[in-house]
Amino acid sequence: MCGIVGYIGHREAYPILIKGLKRLEYRGYDSAGVALIGEDRQLNVYKAKGKVSDLEAFVSQKDVSGNVGIAHTRWATHGEPCAANAHPHYSSSQRLALIHNGIIENYAVLKEKLQAKGYTFRSSTDTEVLVQLIEYIQTVDNIDLLTAVQLALREVIGAYAIAVMDRDNPDEIVAARKSSPLVVGIGQDEFFLASDATPIVEYTDKVVYLEDEEIAVIRRGAPLKVVNLNNVECPHEIKTVSMNLGQLEKGGYPHFMLKEIFEQPDCIYDCMRGRINVEGTNVVLSAVIDYKERLLAANRFIIVACGTSWHAALIGKHLIESFCRIPVVVEYASEFRYQDPVIGSNDVVIAISQSGETADTLAAVELAKSRGAFIYGICNAIGSSIPRATHTGSYIHVGPEIGVASTKAFTGQVTVLTMLALTLAREKRTIDDAFYLSVVQELEQIPEKMKEVLKQNDRIAELSKIFTYAHNFIYLGRGYSYPVALEGALKLKEISYIHAEGYPAAEMKHGPIALVDAEMPVVVIATQNGLYEKVLSNIQEIKARKGRVIALVNKGDTVISRLADTCIELPETLECLEPLIATVPLQLMAYHIAVCKGMDVDQPRNLAKSVTVE
Repeated sequence: MCGIVGYIGHREAYPILIKGLKRLEYRGYDSAGVALIGEDRQLNVYKAKGKVSDLEAFVSQKDVSGNVGIAHTRWATHGEPCAANAHPHYSSSQRLALIHNGIIENYAVLKEKLQAKGYTFRSSTDTEVLVQLIEYIQTVDNIDLLTAVQLALREVIGAYAIAVMDRDNPDEIVAARKSSPLVVGIGQDEFFLASDATPIVEYTDKVVYLEDEEIAVIRRGAPLKVVNLNNVECPHEIKTVSMNLGQLEKGGYPHFMLKEIFEQPDCIYDCMRGRINVEGTNVVLSAVIDYKERLLAANRFIIVACGTSWHAALIGKHLIESFCRIPVVVEYASEFRYQDPVIGSNDVVIAISQSGETADTLAAVELAKSRGAFIYGICNAIGSSIPRATHTGSYIHVGPEIGVASTKAFTGQVTVLTMLALTLAREKRTIDDAFYLSVVQELEQIPEKMKEVLKQNDRIAELSKIFTYAHNFIYLGRGYSYPVALEGALKLKEISYIHAEGYPAAEMKHGPIALVDAEMPVVVIATQNGLYEKVLSNIQEIKARKGRVIALVNKGDTVISRLADTCIELPETLECLEPLIATVPLQLMAYHIAVCKGMDVDQPRNLAKSVTVE
């Protein structure tokens, strides 16, 4: 959830750390801090509540000299957001400074033991317990920092990505991870450290991804050393990352979220590139071909995901069952791992995560692997933990997503799930050739049809002003559009803080209709598919109770357009591909309502982009 940055080398560390924090601020923005070992060999720690800009203002007149430092932007877990709870945390003697992403589950027991030995605490965080424990071990046993970190982490229960500096050894940073991501960037006579590659790529494209219970020893003038908790050296592979720096900037848009909504046509094209042949007649996912026998022998598929990815999973279920005639179960990863699921060696588990670091999804993957299931990952972040933990999978290739509310990752996930279903169905021979060809050809047209919808941005912005002061919304859809209703409601909740719920339209009469009155906006996905007449009946029921209907309809619709208060027209497509089109106006509507309300759409309160703790 939090963002970690570190640097050691020949440059001034502070500018690199601050820029890195800004790149990682989507991971947490309750508070921020930086620790630097200055030219006078003093360990200077500066912290501020709020965003990275608040930290910048706070340190504007401070000593920020030095070529080694660590920095952190926080999403609060233990302890309220405030300067005292911000990272980095000092040890009692102020010799050590530590930053941490994760949760130390047994912190209370460790804290009690340290207090009995005379230690006092400045914060209410679990992190401070760890830095005090490391110093205690280092002092009592008179050992170096690496050994003290190894011994301390053997006592820790929980998840962590940490970086520690020692005032008395200014040429070294010790970093470790377990269940929280950590990347080391390797430059020319310099090293970088971060939660993901985004702060690093400006300086180097060479990175090492640490594995669980690995510790990186980063020393000035020495090669990278990676060891485990038992001090056994671990082999590490230097990988090359490819990332366009322009993807990390707003590019003239007022917010990353709007930029990422408008990037979707190009992102979907990138997602399909190399997977649909030039003739537009065939889809091939190499992961399916490479593991064809295992995938085709599956008794069922289990899809595990959280949040927006879970909504994509619901669409994937519909696609795979319809095209491939294989039963599919969709589970919240957070529930799956605790319900003692029945998993067999003939099951295939599909794990979906934008970041590839979602703690619950990663834990679900490990559980399923331990039961003998075959694991297929669908992720965006290359080199992240879930792709490394799965047997095979597919990247969605939509580029970095900085806005906390997911947009292009959702449509990328749905696109990959569509291609997965098509590839499996073709191999299983469960899909009619003519229908297969029609889906492949129509999928290629989706980017252009998304562009048609995006041309309505200004109109949707004006429409959104009407609903700025709504307190509740209902979103309705049927079939493939039901998960779209769920996703539309989630987007509105996430960034505008308006209560919204998505329902299958047929379920409206089983409870939600009690909420409908003249103050209740109801968004209905009412495209002309096999369920059109039934959705039309739902709209009539809403209007009979004076509800305000915003309908998503196909271009040229003359029936629902007479009933609804407002219509947003969508280009026609196949029913199975409608989610890729219908999602876009709902993203835009949520965005513009939030902007009208003056909300921070890129960094909504209480949310972080990557949920790396339970």
